[in-house]
Amino acid sequence: MDEKEFAIRLARLRERKGVSARDMSLSIGQNQGYINNIETGKSKPSLDAFFFICEFLGVTPAEFFDTEAQNPAKLNSIITDMKRLNEGQLDLIANLVKDLIKK
Repeated sequence: MDEKEFAIRLARLRERKGVSARDMSLSIGQNQGYINNIETGKSKPSLDAFFFICEFLGVTPAEFFDTEAQNPAKLNSIITDMKRLNEGQLDLIANLVKDLIKK
């Protein structure tokens, strides 16, 4: 992932969370333009700041870089709930997902 893709991913995940760049910046203890500067390519986060960004967004660093997952926080929530299902329920979910993908 290059810098431009990083900035786009950050913006998309932030927007999915429904928070402004300013509010996110302040929430992670940075100046109000911090996230905007990253999203516009003017600056890059430190490793520590990147971990704060991931924590704020509710994603792991690996999920941040997994661009196939459009909403990793929601996906994690679904997976957590699915861990409580029995074998038959999981089969039903698996079939439903396969049917949805076909459409």
